[in-house]
Amino acid sequence: MLREEPGEWAAVAASLGVAPDRLRLVKQVHGIHVIVARRGEAVPAERPQADIIVTDDPSIAIGVRVADCAPVLLYDVAKGAAGAAHAGWRGTAAGAAAAAVRAMQQAFGSHVSDLVAAIGPCLGACCGEVGPEVVEAFRAGGAAPASVDAWFTAGAGDRSFLDLERANRDQLQDAGLHPDTIFSSGLCTKTHRARLHSYRGDRDAAGRMVAAIRVA
Repeated sequence: MLREEPGEWAAVAASLGVAPDRLRLVKQVHGIHVIVARRGEAVPAERPQADIIVTDDPSIAIGVRVADCAPVLLYDVAKGAAGAAHAGWRGTAAGAAAAAVRAMQQAFGSHVSDLVAAIGPCLGACCGEVGPEVVEAFRAGGAAPASVDAWFTAGAGDRSFLDLERANRDQLQDAGLHPDTIFSSGLCTKTHRARLHSYRGDRDAAGRMVAAIRVA
């Protein structure tokens, strides 16, 4: 769990077997822009604006930071490529998980039958209360009525509860991944904020967690 301290980033890099300057992160903006980090490319000094990063370079690790948003990690067991996506409600409404799959297909020729995915802790359906504008954002993003009904449950008044984990799981399946190759923690960040960071639970006092992956 991180609070953007250099020593903590060094520890994350070490746990992945890379030097701190070989840990590639992005400046997240709640979208679906993709950065492709190809083998042999230099790591830029500044984090580029994006919410998805994919790579085939075993000398680096890639990751995204979260504190209620869903982190989605992908690995191609055949091509030796990996992806990391930051999927809050805005990114999920825009299809961030599926965009990461497409990016790996386009950049590295990945086949969905070779992809394994992991969805980390995120705000659960138990605590993910949202307003009607969020439901409308999913509809505007192209979510089918059946998906909207599955991902949102009615709350008080015009409020709803979003199942962020299920939405990302379903989007990965719709992108072609087999259900048995999609793994999720099942942990709500707000419910477990004694151990996990939750912006919804702790607001400005919340730190950030990192979900990171490296090509073997």
